[in-house]
Formats: sequence, structure tokens, C-alpha cells
Amino acid sequence: MAGIRSNQTIAASLVFAVFLWGGNNTGVKYLVKSWSPVWVGCTRFLAAGALLSFLLHQTRWAVAPAALTPTIRRQLWFRTSLSLAVYIMVFNTALSYTSASHVALYLGASPIWALLLEGDFSRDWKTVRRYLSALLALGGVVILFWPTLWQQNAAWPGEILGLTGSFLWAFHGRQCRALGTALTGSEITCQTMWRAGLWLLPLALVDVGRHPPVWRADLVLVQGYCVVAGGAVAFALWNHALRHWPTSQVYLFNNLIPLSTMSWAVVCLGEQATPTYFVAMVLIVGAVILSQTNLPRLLETVKWPPE
Repeated sequence: MAGIRSNQTIAASLVFAVFLWGGNNTGVKYLVKSWSPVWVGCTRFLAAGALLSFLLHQTRWAVAPAALTPTIRRQLWFRTSLSLAVYIMVFNTALSYTSASHVALYLGASPIWALLLEGDFSRDWKTVRRYLSALLALGGVVILFWPTLWQQNAAWPGEILGLTGSFLWAFHGRQCRALGTALTGSEITCQTMWRAGLWLLPLALVDVGRHPPVWRADLVLVQGYCVVAGGAVAFALWNHALRHWPTSQVYLFNNLIPLSTMSWAVVCLGEQATPTYFVAMVLIVGAVILSQTNLPRLLETVKWPPE
């Protein structure tokens, strides 16, 4: 019973994180119209890392932080934080070219890439399931990407970057899960974020030198939401789940991010979802469901004809 309640709590926390990330993706789309994508990511991570560091060290909000061994420090610098820095740079740049809902839908395919990274390639249903789900997700990606090839002033660079971001997001999740045995979700988030911000800082300073950011109250407030809700809170919940569930199972909730992002974008930015978007979403969500379904066992439980 305790295990069931724990799983329900983790699932609920992931749904909440997805809701927060939908607002974050919409907020970043709004920010990159006025600020450099690298500057947006750098300042967000530095501020979120500082906030979490204060909470971990100066309050009783969480248990005392664990001591970092040299091995863990290397993992934090050259695996989790570096992969996060590259991911957010690609993700934010994609949002400067195409819609928030499109980029989020590409992220919805990341459970497929996570599943492919997790398993061995033996001759069984699991391997078949991986390839079938990957092909189905690829079909959704092609449908989503295809119209941009025929549009004037097409946003295909954003589509390519969005797809690249989904691979990077899956890879980053594996790096965070590898640290889950040594650090809590909050610690992983804190230690990763401020390091990722430092990785991005040189590029951010170059961008600021070329194009100084515009300071407006609305931009600062949106970035504040991205720091607290879309940064510290959502990532802490996500990394906590990665400590207890396999990467592909946690990333199954990624298929809710497009719905969350689209809802936020329609309300806040007035974006319009195209028919091809919904077709692509059905294929990608179907691929994620297939990737998590044990079809042989399911068929064994089905009795036909019914008694």
C-alpha cells in the first residue's frame, strides 16, 4: 500500500511539473522575442541554482546536502550540467524560430529516445517494441516537420533544433538518473543548474555585448516565473522522480508537455494549432504508449470469447 501511495505521489508531482513547464515554455517563447536565447537560459539557471542553494543550506526545507566526492563533481560538471547547458541553448534557440507548441511536441518524443538508450538489443518483444515505437514517433516528427518545407519564410531551423533538443533532453535525463543514488532530486537540480549557468555565461556575455537586453517589468516577471516555477520547482520534482523510476517511465509524462504548452500558448500568446500538429501528436503519444506496453502479457490477460 505504501508503495502504491508513493507511486501516486510521484505521478501527481510529475503532472504538476508538466503544468509548470507548459507555462515555462510559453514564457521562454515570449522572452526570446526580446532577449538572447543564451542569456535567457544562463540567467534562469544561475538564479534558480542560487535559490535552491540558499534553501538547501540556510533553511530546514530539505535534509542536509550530501558531501560531493571528486567523482560526483566531475559528473556534475561534465555530464549533467554540460548536457543541460547544451540542451537549453538548443531549446531556447528553437523557440526563437518556431512555435512553443511545436518545440514541446518534439520533446514529447524524448521517452522513445530514452527507451532506446536504456535497453539491450535482444530478439524479444522489448526490442521490437522499441523499434516500432521509434518508427511511429518518427512518423509524427515527419508530419510535423513536412509543412515547413513548403512554406515561405519557413521555420525549419526551429523544427530541426526542436528535434535535436528532444534527443538532448533524453540524454540529460540519463545523466541525472546516474546521480540519483548519491544525491536527492533537489541537490541534483541545484548542483546542475548553477554549473549549467556558468557553462553558458561566456556566451551570454558575448550576446549581451552585441545586443544589450531590454529591461521591462513584464520580461522580468516572466523570467521570475521561469526561474522559480519552471526552474527550481519543476526540475526538483523531475529529478526526484528519476531517483525512483526508470528514465523512460518518468519521460512518459513528457507526452503531456505538448498539451500543457499548447494550452498556455493559446491563452497567453494566441498561438493557433494546425491540423498536422494534432495528427503528429496522436502518432507521438501513441508511440510513447506503445513503448510502455507489454503487449504479449496484455494479450495473455484477455480471454476470448468472454465467458
